[in-house]
Amino acid sequence: MTNHSTANGTVTTQENPMHNAESPAEVTDRASESLIRATGKTAPRITPKHVDACILKAEYHVFPGTQLTVCCMTLMNGSTVTGESACASPENFDKGIAEQIAYQQAKQKIWALEGYRLCATWRMRRRS
Repeated sequence: MTNHSTANGTVTTQENPMHNAESPAEVTDRASESLIRATGKTAPRITPKHVDACILKAEYHVFPGTQLTVCCMTLMNGSTVTGESACASPENFDKGIAEQIAYQQAKQKIWALEGYRLCATWRMRRRS
């Protein structure tokens, strides 16, 4: 993890976007994938592993004087998605928790984008 100080605050770049602790969303993603496999479903789908493989890097920015944390993920195709986290009380702010929440918010957007891509590709192939 690398910190860069700028005139607008501090930007944290995390080259390996995987956090050590699993979030509830990651546990749910894994549980859902296990359930899908257990029921024998084999149709094309987006998996947690696929979503993780889409992420090139994650950068974080906390806006000065606020508890607003933004995660900007750069995807392998060069696109970016963002997630954000903020707490109502400055006393409750924890940089690590804020980054994890913002990371998960950004990651959820990948599911929608990749789901759309898969659906469009699948439908085009069926028409051919």
